[in-house]
Order: sequence, then C-alpha cells, then structure tokens
Amino acid sequence: MSESDRLPKLPTSHLVRDLATMDQALYETVTVTRTPTLDSALRRLSAAADHSKLSFGVAAGLALCGRRPRRAAVLGVAAIGVASATANLLGKKLVRRPRPHRAEDSPFPGRHVPMPQSASFPSGHTASAVAFAAAVGPSLPVSAVPLGLLACAVGYSRVHTGVHYPGDVVAGALLGTGSAALVLALTARKDG
Repeated sequence: MSESDRLPKLPTSHLVRDLATMDQALYETVTVTRTPTLDSALRRLSAAADHSKLSFGVAAGLALCGRRPRRAAVLGVAAIGVASATANLLGKKLVRRPRPHRAEDSPFPGRHVPMPQSASFPSGHTASAVAFAAAVGPSLPVSAVPLGLLACAVGYSRVHTGVHYPGDVVAGALLGTGSAALVLALTARKDG
C-alpha cells in the first residue's frame, strides 16, 4: 500500500469550502481590527499601485541609472505585462469571484478604497507588484528585498482596504511569481 493510499481522501468540494471559510475568516479579522495609523498609509499605497503606477515609477527611476538597472526595469515591466494580462483577461474572467462585502456600517470606512467593478480573484495589483519585484530582483539583487517588501505591502493593502480576500492576494502572488519566471526564462533562452 502506497503512502497516498493511506492518507484520507478529501472530496475537492470539501477542501474548497474549507479554504473559502478560512479566507472569509481572515478577511473579517482584518476588517474588524483597529489600525488607525496604518489605514491612511495603506489606502494611499493601494491607490498608488493602481495600474502599476508605483512599479512603473520605480522602473523609470531604474532606467535612468545605467545599463544593468535599465535591463532590470525592462524585465520588470515585461513581467507586469504578463501578470496583468493573465490576471485580468484570464483569471478574473474564468473564476468570477465576487468582491468582499463591505457593510454599510463598517467600523472603519476611512480605510476603504473605491470598490473595483472587476472580479476579485486573483488580485491584479498583487500579481503585478510581485511580478515586477520577482523579475527585477535577480538582475539587480540590491533591489530584491525592498521590492519584495513593497509587493507584500501592496498585497496586504488590498485586503486591508476591503477590496480583496487574502486568497485573492495569495493567488495574485503566485501568478506574479510565475509571470516573472516566464519572462526571465524566455530572456535567458534568447540570450543563451
């Protein structure tokens, strides 16, 4: 008898239901936690990441700093393109998960950003921010930690501001990582 035969078999529907329950509970925990100092900063960060403005700004700065940073910026922008197209043109249209419900009597309405009209899954903001960080980092190692932390903050800001569930952000991060890996692999193949 193999190891997999001894493990209990969970029906996929039960697993999906349990993950959705955890996702909802995590989201609700964030929505009722008082964080007045973070609310304004995370709202501004979330808005700055709209349409990858933050990443494009960093890319523009890198492009002015010489050949190596310029190449890293190009890789990062290409990874944003792959991640954004995959999240918005494929993921959101296939999954169609509704956005989180925000109660009219929310205890902290000042932390919210406008609710997007698109589906919730996956987080496009997170996918793009992670894709940029993961594509730039290997080419410009000094930027890896700051851009990685920024991408994590962008992802969390989307939950904190009430427009995504944590699972949407995790999926966006995975999609962003995959997008960067694809861009880096294609570039290495072309260069090799």
